[in-house]
Amino acid sequence: MTSPFKPPPAAGRPAFPVRLKPDMGVPSATKLVTVSPRQTGAKGVNALKRPVQSVAPGGVGLDSQAVRARMVHKLVAQGVSDAQVLAAMGRVERHRFVDSALANQAYEDTSLPIGLGQTISKPNVVARMLELLRLGAPGKLGRVLEIGTGCGYQAAVLSHLATEVYSIERLRGLHDKARENLRTFRLPNVHLLFGDGMMGFSRGAPYAAIIAAAGGESIPPAWIEQLATGGRLVAPMQTATGAQALVVIDKTAQGIRQTMLEPVHFVPLKSGTS
Repeated sequence: MTSPFKPPPAAGRPAFPVRLKPDMGVPSATKLVTVSPRQTGAKGVNALKRPVQSVAPGGVGLDSQAVRARMVHKLVAQGVSDAQVLAAMGRVERHRFVDSALANQAYEDTSLPIGLGQTISKPNVVARMLELLRLGAPGKLGRVLEIGTGCGYQAAVLSHLATEVYSIERLRGLHDKARENLRTFRLPNVHLLFGDGMMGFSRGAPYAAIIAAAGGESIPPAWIEQLATGGRLVAPMQTATGAQALVVIDKTAQGIRQTMLEPVHFVPLKSGTS
């Protein structure tokens, strides 16, 4: 069964790159695909023309598909069963999203620092959240909103699971790093946005699914508003004890259904940009 969520007609979708006034509170965006105005029919497309490079960290031998396959086998042993999630995790080279000094740890089940006090989540956590997000659907999700781009790794995995991915990062340094990391992958369905993730991105709504990599005391109302009826949201959220747990929110015609799951540890959700 294919995903029931269909994006709005092309005429109603934002052109990329989008640069909106700061006082509007909506992110600017860059589409990660090399195109020309003639190809898209859009004006002012600033294509990324830097030549594609395909260089792995020297001497670490991490380009081998066998390395990623071992990581996937570990995920299966840990209980991940969604075939599409496992396939996507096996396709994306995680070592390309961490500093070369940490590349040898890229396929271990551990979080790693990516700068500015942020981390790339453990493979098991990424796979678990994506499996929850997909609801076990056999086909691709429709349009997905990711809150917290970080280094771009999860956005790359999502590109294989959704027809379109909008990913927002509030820290300029990480937004720029993600652009560089994803440039060589040439993912035409991934849009990177710099802005306040707590506000979501209304111009791309409604979303079939929303996933967040930071947790606050509650789920921002903007996320619920921008989630399509029948859609699902997966995010960490602070519990009454002050710890974090995964929360799954399903938006139905009858209302909102919230389910609290296992404890997790993510960076705190913050507003604004820096």
